[in-house]
Amino acid sequence: MTDTLTADEIAALFTRADGEFLFARWGRPIVPVVFGTDDATLGVIKGAVEAVVALSGHRMAETDPELGANLMLFFLRDWEEVRAVPGLERLMPDLHPLVDRLIAGGANQYRIFRFDAGSAICAAFVFLRMDEELSAVPAEDLALSQIVQTILLWSDRAFAERSPLGRTPMGHVVLRPDLGALIRAGYDPVLPVMSREPAHALRLAARLQSPS
Repeated sequence: MTDTLTADEIAALFTRADGEFLFARWGRPIVPVVFGTDDATLGVIKGAVEAVVALSGHRMAETDPELGANLMLFFLRDWEEVRAVPGLERLMPDLHPLVDRLIAGGANQYRIFRFDAGSAICAAFVFLRMDEELSAVPAEDLALSQIVQTILLWSDRAFAERSPLGRTPMGHVVLRPDLGALIRAGYDPVLPVMSREPAHALRLAARLQSPS
């Protein structure tokens, strides 16, 4: 394993199962809100958001002018709870068919992104059904993993074989350094907020090889 991702490895992280390359980052400041958890876990999640946003060089805010909060994380026991969230159907018109698909597929997590007129991420909805598998993950690890997977629009298969997290020699779970560097590169203001061109991976790789 190398410490720096290659252009091909970067391209794979943003190439979807259908072969489409798609990179996007947040354009507006991130305003998180968390539903369905206790105060202790809430603090852990907000700490993870602050850490990842600071790493990226992006910004947070107290409120979003359109939605109030634009990064919504839902902790659920059952997918049916999603249908009962007030106002969510207005934000997600296909809510009920989506819930049906998640139940049928036995999923335990799902993320949805919205984009502004400039194709930057303007909102994200993260749903976690706390089954036995997710409930066994420490809150710190789960929070960090979810925020990392929300700070950029990764491929739908980006972390299927390898987690975005790693362990220090002391056994602490942390964001993989190679991904941390890639996230910082992705938020370089010189780069576009969205790209469908595979050559974008070369531009990201160049910033990893020659950090500013």
